[in-house]
Amino acid sequence: MKKNDWILAGCVVLICAAVLVFRYFGGQESGGRVIVSVDGEEYGTYSLSEERTVRIGDTNRLAIKNGAVEMEWADCPDQICVHHTEISRNGESIICLPNEVVVTIESGRSSEVDAVTQ
Repeated sequence: MKKNDWILAGCVVLICAAVLVFRYFGGQESGGRVIVSVDGEEYGTYSLSEERTVRIGDTNRLAIKNGAVEMEWADCPDQICVHHTEISRNGESIICLPNEVVVTIESGRSSEVDAVTQ
């Protein structure tokens, strides 16, 4: 490899690193909120920027930390919601089907349309 090949490879690596940094750290939307619904009815709305633990009845416990949300505990048998990765971006959700709990992130900004169906 010649000197120009090394320069080109370095530029490609730097561009890829910049895109990843922006996507995972710079792309966080401020003003997000967490909406919790139980049995189809809104249970509560919480700020994504405020750290807290939320008890959802006697069935689930939700943790909001560092701008992300995770289900800490649930009494359901399958524990899928507890093992779900934490969510922090607009439109992501955690669903506990046996307890009919839905946790959704909603951004302060309106989301763009990514598809149109007729």
